[in-house]
Amino acid sequence: MEYATVRDNWVHASTAARLRTAARQPRMHDLRHTFAVNTLLGWYRDEADVAAKMPALSIHLGHSDPANTYWYLSAVPELLAHAAARLDAANTREQAES
Repeated sequence: MEYATVRDNWVHASTAARLRTAARQPRMHDLRHTFAVNTLLGWYRDEADVAAKMPALSIHLGHSDPANTYWYLSAVPELLAHAAARLDAANTREQAES
């Protein structure tokens, strides 16, 4: 597919869905970012093993390496807070065990 065709279809669909307004011009990449962030937030809220699930998200996003997916953790304050809380809890457990 040609980029211009995909972009034109995106503009039409996002306008029809009322995502696009004069003040808000979402990009196709914004859907990808929103999907990744919401997936990670859901995993953290469900207390899932995010590190174990990250390779599947990386594959879904088309990243060649899960390290390329981890930047989402620092891109969104709520995700960073969840990751920091997990790290703090792990450090506290480790200190209690030693």
